[in-house]
Amino acid sequence: MPEAEHVADLLHSAAVQLLRRAAGQDGAGGLSPARLSALALVVNRGPVTIGELASAERVRSATMTGIVNGLEHEGLVRRQRHGRDRRAVLVEATGAGRRAFTRAHGRRIGLVAELFDDLTEAELDLLRRAAELIEECSSPRPWQPLHRRAGGSR
Repeated sequence: MPEAEHVADLLHSAAVQLLRRAAGQDGAGGLSPARLSALALVVNRGPVTIGELASAERVRSATMTGIVNGLEHEGLVRRQRHGRDRRAVLVEATGAGRRAFTRAHGRRIGLVAELFDDLTEAELDLLRRAAELIEECSSPRPWQPLHRRAGGSR
C-alpha cells in the first residue's frame, strides 16, 4: 500500500472514531442528529435553499423539508423568500438556532479537548499542523453556496 493510502486509511479511521465519540454529546441538546447537522449547515453557511441543504446532507428534498419543518417548529430556523428567484425559499438560522448550535458545538469540542488533555505541547502542535493541512487539502475556501460557485449549475 502506498504511503499516502496508508496515511489516508489511518486518518479516516481516526476521524470516524473521533466523530462518533463527539457525536455522543449531541443528545444533550435535544436535537436529532439529522436536525443538528442541518442546523449546523444553516448556521455556518448562511441562508441556503432546501435543495442545497438536501444536497449537502445527501438526502432527498422531501426529507430535508421535514427536517426544516421540525427546526422551524422549534424556532431554530425561519424561511424567507429568495431575493432573485421568487419561487425559491431560503432557510436561515434564528438567534435561538445559532445559540443551540453554539452549545452543541461547544459540547463536542469540549469532549475532544478532554481527549487531548494529556498530550504534550509538541504533540498538540503536531495535531494543530496536521489539522491545518487537512483543512487546506479538503475545504473549499471561501465557502459559497452551490448556486453561487463559479461554474455551478444553479
